[in-house]
Amino acid sequence: MFLRVLRSVSLAFGMFSKLPAPKTAWTRDNMRYMMCCFPLVGAVIGLFTYAWISLCAALGFAATLRAAGLTALPVLVTGGIHLDGLCDVADALASNAGPEKRRAILKDPRAGAFAVVWCCVYIVTYFALCCELRLDSAGVLCLCAVFALSRALSGLCVVVLPGAPEGGLAASFASAARPRSSAAVLTAEAGICAAVMIAASPARAGAALLCAGLCVLLLNRVARRKFGAMSGDLAGWFLQLCELAALAALTLVSG
Repeated sequence: MFLRVLRSVSLAFGMFSKLPAPKTAWTRDNMRYMMCCFPLVGAVIGLFTYAWISLCAALGFAATLRAAGLTALPVLVTGGIHLDGLCDVADALASNAGPEKRRAILKDPRAGAFAVVWCCVYIVTYFALCCELRLDSAGVLCLCAVFALSRALSGLCVVVLPGAPEGGLAASFASAARPRSSAAVLTAEAGICAAVMIAASPARAGAALLCAGLCVLLLNRVARRKFGAMSGDLAGWFLQLCELAALAALTLVSG
């Protein structure tokens, strides 16, 4: 059991980050707890975020340089895998096609004009919010917890929502996992993140959690009505949207 969890951790970091991880065979047994380990990648991003903020404070860096690091860190750690999902979904939604055609667009490796436009809008907005974010101890803790929270919710949606009939990475992860136990673990992990945020700042946490919940409802609606199924790209799109919305809530409530 312990070794199986370790192999799932290795696969989670190998798939969802650029951090060094031991090579592990992609078998159903090794993937069983992979989605449950997904939030650990967010926890590591949170640690890097805390380290960067501390370094900026110690060296007296300007808010713009600090914000640039906060914007780049999640992309550097993940290799942009979730940002790729944001771009693919932007192209698919802009096509105004049917669900089957939209799912086909998600598999196209080329980036369309809408992908580039929305990626730029996302990064600029994220950077601007980081410039305005009040980073007291409570704000830093809430921000760091958001990365694990978004991944717990993203993994939960992958496990719970129906996948595409033609399969895909998300469907493979969901089929390898035990749906009930994985959903319970991911819910508990999201609850722990929420508790940490509420303990740090109830007002800011409440706003961020409300935004995260609305993003879950939006994902459910888009996945079912626009695409007819859940997919890995939609999970990445949701994750990026959830982090941006939570960041906006933390910034507005603290400011």
